[in-house]
Amino acid sequence: MKKLIFTAALAAMAAGSASFAKAADCTITIGLDLELTGEAGAYGQAGAKSVEMALKDFNDAGGAAGCKIVTDTRDSQTQANVAVDQATQLVNVKKVPLVIGGIISPMSLAILTSVTAPAGVPQISPASSSPTLTALGRDGKTNGVFFRTITSDALQGTAAAKFALDKGLKKIAIIHVNNDFGVNLEKEFEAAYKKLGGTITSVTPYNEKQASYSAEASAAMKDGPEALYLISYPVDGATIARAWVSGGGPAKFLLNDGMNSDDFIKAVGAQYLNEAYGTSSGTAETDSTKYFNANYEKFSGGLKPDAPAADRSYDAGAIAALAIAKAGKPDPAAIKAAIPQVVAADGAPIHAGKEEFAKALALIKDGKPIRYEGVIGPIAFDKFGDITGPFRLWQIKDGKVTTVGEMSTDDVNKVKAALK
Repeated sequence: MKKLIFTAALAAMAAGSASFAKAADCTITIGLDLELTGEAGAYGQAGAKSVEMALKDFNDAGGAAGCKIVTDTRDSQTQANVAVDQATQLVNVKKVPLVIGGIISPMSLAILTSVTAPAGVPQISPASSSPTLTALGRDGKTNGVFFRTITSDALQGTAAAKFALDKGLKKIAIIHVNNDFGVNLEKEFEAAYKKLGGTITSVTPYNEKQASYSAEASAAMKDGPEALYLISYPVDGATIARAWVSGGGPAKFLLNDGMNSDDFIKAVGAQYLNEAYGTSSGTAETDSTKYFNANYEKFSGGLKPDAPAADRSYDAGAIAALAIAKAGKPDPAAIKAAIPQVVAADGAPIHAGKEEFAKALALIKDGKPIRYEGVIGPIAFDKFGDITGPFRLWQIKDGKVTTVGEMSTDDVNKVKAALK
């Protein structure tokens, strides 16, 4: 990947100029610290392609006053220590002014607490949904640098509980990955599910990357559950699901967002998943959604626009690029301040694609507010970097993931309010 290159004019700008120099050829490098291999590799690969697409659209529109925004892309290997090492290289050595990543919560938490928050460098995660990230912000431990383009699991747990009961899954066993993401989602789901009238027969945590999960599956089958809520990632999740079915567990599943995966379906066998239901952070369709759905598969070389993390990763890249342009310089503090400004409630609506980004750049140049309305819908960050949004309800049928409904933000909030 290209390094951060300054022309003499750009160097002068970075030292204090309020706007980018009119450099004929300059690049600004941001960091991507994503899970390109390992347990969450499929998510990271889709996310990286989406960010690349957003930046190509932005650069084709003119870039930040002539400067292209490029990436230094690193693979965390879905290992927190590797994610921290890569982020350290990006922030402390390469001096990138912004990091996109990680995809899953344990990676983002490690990057945030060890690197970006101490350094004051903005971090945008496309798909990390742990409520712990909100708690860190509430406790003043993020330095205000963290933003994410996915809703918190505090909401997903409620949506999943309501959906499960609506589908007649009234007696569920839970197997969950034993990390921050799995523990928090299980907790939020359990609280809502029980209050809504459901029965949880057992809760079984598991440690990642085991050769066999027969013991966990057997433990979860006690007391005759009607279905299994499997909170996992595709590789381990497939091993657990196979152990569950082969051990005599009912072929009825509730799945978290990351299990919307072709790899998972193929590894388990489509014939065992025709009563598998799931929830994902959804979208409120905009012109950005239509643009992304029409162009992503060709750009990505065959990845589908509904691949996990794909849509919201485009938005992460778009927001990053627009914030750099709004900031007027590749300075972390200025970019952090600019991120909420490019989704300003009173701004002119801006959507995805070259023509829309050109419109945004012209408005920024004239000092006018903009509101990027993303692939996932209109975006607004609260003071902890969180967003709200709808949830997509889906089912696996004949080996394909099919949308079967949606829970709006208002619907989820009404359920939560009724549970208090």
